[in-house]
Amino acid sequence: MGFADTIAAMKTPSETPLDRPAWHALNSVHLPLSVGDARARRYDPQVNRFASARDGAPDAQIALAALVQPGEQVYVLQVPDIAVPEGLVAVRRALGVQLVAQAPVAPPESRAYRIVALGPDDAVDMLALATLTEPGPFLSQTHRMGQFVGVRVDGRLAAMAGERFRFPGYTEVSGVCTHPDFRGHGLAKQLSRHVAAAIAARGETAFLHSWKDNAAAIALYEALGFQLRCEVQVAVLERA
Repeated sequence: MGFADTIAAMKTPSETPLDRPAWHALNSVHLPLSVGDARARRYDPQVNRFASARDGAPDAQIALAALVQPGEQVYVLQVPDIAVPEGLVAVRRALGVQLVAQAPVAPPESRAYRIVALGPDDAVDMLALATLTEPGPFLSQTHRMGQFVGVRVDGRLAAMAGERFRFPGYTEVSGVCTHPDFRGHGLAKQLSRHVAAAIAARGETAFLHSWKDNAAAIALYEALGFQLRCEVQVAVLERA
């Protein structure tokens, strides 16, 4: 069975928290980082650009549109088709895939580089690396979403990985990126494994997302024990 056949065979007969990960994160672990109400929520604009409606009901869509200010963009990521609320336009649409760890991921057996915890003191370097490599929306306070780790070489932040959407029982591996000067040393795999192992150690299930056409990233995550679950819809919305 080829990749396209695998995707086509995936079914999500009843909605689960994984189908709307941003919504469930914004209403649980990340509630203090959110703005909105029981109909729609988004992250604080300094934390991230993701937003989510509760569902496709008209009141939820109206509430989502009200959270988007003129001149800004929000990202919506979910399994169900994305309806564009009145007053907003989709400036970009794309397909991704969601992968879920099928068993607890073991920590790296050997480390060619020392992995260090990253925090507020590293925020400037983290933002610079993410801006250069574009692993996904990453802003000045994105590091507050979860634990991030990295590798420094001669003081430079060579690579990092961390946690994004978090809700009971699940945490997403995200922000995986390597500076072009340090690619080819397996840092992305080492850091991804480290983060996924830490999630498993808390008794949670690790999951992650990739663009559907990023075969290299998908192969890396499958080698770590993640399995394709389904396609996800991604849209970038702004005020019309």
